[in-house]
Amino acid sequence: MARGDGSWLRTLTGVSADNGLMGAKLIAASMKTRQVSYLIPLFDEHTAELVALIDGQSITGFRTAATSAVAADLLASPGELNVAVIGSGFEAKKHLRAIKAARALSAVSVWSPRAESRSRFVADLDDLELPLSAAQDAESAVGAANLVICAARSRDESPTVRGAWLRPGTTVVSVGSTLPEQHEVDVELLDRAELIVADMVDEVLHDTGDALAAKAAGVDLGSKTISLADLVAGRHPGRTSSDQILVYKSVGSAVQDIAVAAMCLAEARRLGLGVPLPISIPLVQK
Repeated sequence: MARGDGSWLRTLTGVSADNGLMGAKLIAASMKTRQVSYLIPLFDEHTAELVALIDGQSITGFRTAATSAVAADLLASPGELNVAVIGSGFEAKKHLRAIKAARALSAVSVWSPRAESRSRFVADLDDLELPLSAAQDAESAVGAANLVICAARSRDESPTVRGAWLRPGTTVVSVGSTLPEQHEVDVELLDRAELIVADMVDEVLHDTGDALAAKAAGVDLGSKTISLADLVAGRHPGRTSSDQILVYKSVGSAVQDIAVAAMCLAEARRLGLGVPLPISIPLVQK
């Protein structure tokens, strides 16, 4: 993280295991304008040549939602899911579409601070043909759900979802707080969680505001946090009873971003899409 006066630049780097590409995701944010831009450069792993520059916003949206859907499918109780979506923006919409592709949904309730945003969310996702409604407050949306998608932080960084609202058996997916100063779920929620699944365990435990607040309150997160890789590979059983509260917490993985960017690059080449750079970036012999 590089921090400026009301701005920051986050860099995530990774090397793909199977396509000969390495790269990074750069996230530039201005807190003054509340705007963010994403860029993914890809390099040939063997020659170090710059291969592509890719807009990272869509890749981030699809990758984050798809990974959350994998986690939710493995953690949520069997059967149809009653979903609460907290947030109504880009990530929230991507997540509902991904969850719908993975599991059968009985009902969906959305809440975000502005009524017009909630109405737009319902209208934009009408093609999913789901019982989709806008809740009057976050508590009523969460209280009726057995899967909660947290995809928005409050403006003052106070938690948007509280553990007291959850009924037994609820699964929570939290993707909206990735930095020490950011908060999305409260201490009680993480305390009530039987298991926390993290895409990047060290970052979730040591670099997110939610985890830092819980640890400061005396909650032992380390003993109940596992990696998503262990869940997917079957090294951990995940849910073991119907009344457990389980949490998937995501901060983003560079390896996932690079893998998805490589897939997009291959498809762009197949379809003849993309614009050649007007300049070349010279290689330097070391």
